[in-house]
Amino acid sequence: MNVPALVLVTLYAVVLVIASVTRGGGGTGLDYLLDGRRLTLPAFVATLVTTWYGGILGIGEYAWRFGISTWVVFGLPYYFAAILFALVLAPRLRRSAAVSIPELMRRSYGPGAGRVGAAMIWAVTVPVAYVLMSATLLESVTGWSPLAATVIVAAFSAGYVGLSGFRAVVRTDAIQLVLMYGGFLILLPAALAHTGGFVALWHALPATHRSVDGGLGWQAVLVWYLIALQTMVEPAFYQRVFAARTERTARLGVLASVVMWAAFDFLSVTTGLAARVLLPDLADPLAAYPALAQAVLPTWLAAMFVVGLFATVMSTLDSYLFLAAATVGHDFTDSSAAPEVVRRRTRLGLAISAAAAGAVALAFDSAVAVWHHLGTIGTSALLLPVVAIHAPARWRFRPGSAVLAVVGAAATAAGWIAAASQGRYPAGIEPMFPALAVSVAVWLADRALDRNAHGSPR
Repeated sequence: MNVPALVLVTLYAVVLVIASVTRGGGGTGLDYLLDGRRLTLPAFVATLVTTWYGGILGIGEYAWRFGISTWVVFGLPYYFAAILFALVLAPRLRRSAAVSIPELMRRSYGPGAGRVGAAMIWAVTVPVAYVLMSATLLESVTGWSPLAATVIVAAFSAGYVGLSGFRAVVRTDAIQLVLMYGGFLILLPAALAHTGGFVALWHALPATHRSVDGGLGWQAVLVWYLIALQTMVEPAFYQRVFAARTERTARLGVLASVVMWAAFDFLSVTTGLAARVLLPDLADPLAAYPALAQAVLPTWLAAMFVVGLFATVMSTLDSYLFLAAATVGHDFTDSSAAPEVVRRRTRLGLAISAAAAGAVALAFDSAVAVWHHLGTIGTSALLLPVVAIHAPARWRFRPGSAVLAVVGAAATAAGWIAAASQGRYPAGIEPMFPALAVSVAVWLADRALDRNAHGSPR
């Protein structure tokens, strides 16, 4: 048991609970789901930056295994996608006065598409990877079993978020933003001192770790550029834009967040490279950052870094857990219900989603695998139908075709993943490609049928 880390993590948990104890609001369900659409620019940036960077142990794992390709895969494509989202989608989404992606789908394609969209959003927002990473951290601090750590992490997150809903997420994210940057500002200088600086670190890396693809090949890199398009259908982005005070807040908030992510990418990826050089025989790359902290930092500073890791992961865990819960409370049920009914249903959704996340997390040992599989299924299923909502009417799906595109793409991606043998997909093709092909084929057939029926597209 790491006593200093346990002391600081306990203090951190107490602070989160205190920050979450606030009035949930009164007038409508929007107070619990979106904090009454009052999100200011600083709060917007803090909650979006922390939410979109929760997979910190996965970044460490990938950087230790594949080097600078971590930035090529998890940095660059997401910057481009986020900038596109900010300039094209954010203002019009805020004008829509919607609450969620399933609500947008219901408005455009009918109740069937809304329900299918809600099911897909719930599946991709249940925070499996983040429960896995938080539990891994808790195990390293306490020595508890994976089961005990997983149950405690999931229950704690559901508990403090349930106190005041989205407002609790935003208030705790402001605290966690400081901790996540602070942790790496402590660790990286100490690691560089042990490697002899940036130049010595670079030359000490294996050749594959200095290559753009990390030795994985172009297809393995390209698929992440397609997965990055999930930004265009990312529930966390939509939720924060819907909650923003103004359209300007939404647009500038996403752009400012890109700058913040780029700075944090530099800190985290470079630290992962240092872990590869200093700990070349590490048994579990998912623990690269905690192991490096133990190797190069004094006891209490290492404990402070562990708290920073917890903050980075928990800020995303609570955000996605609340997204999944809000889908249960708002999109699977009567969205016009009284505020107390919305809160009760959403809190039930927290319990259901936390239990599901914990159960699935126990079946995985790689956060990157969880991201890849769920990102592939969710993005390929939702990308075209949701983006088409923002296009002129003549380019949108008809209701039945929208449902078919979502279900068909999701089933194709899931089936392709299930058919993998010894880590190799059928025909060596990543599942994103055939799944998106199904979605595009449905759209083309839908446009052709609509043209035949009406003489020209709507």
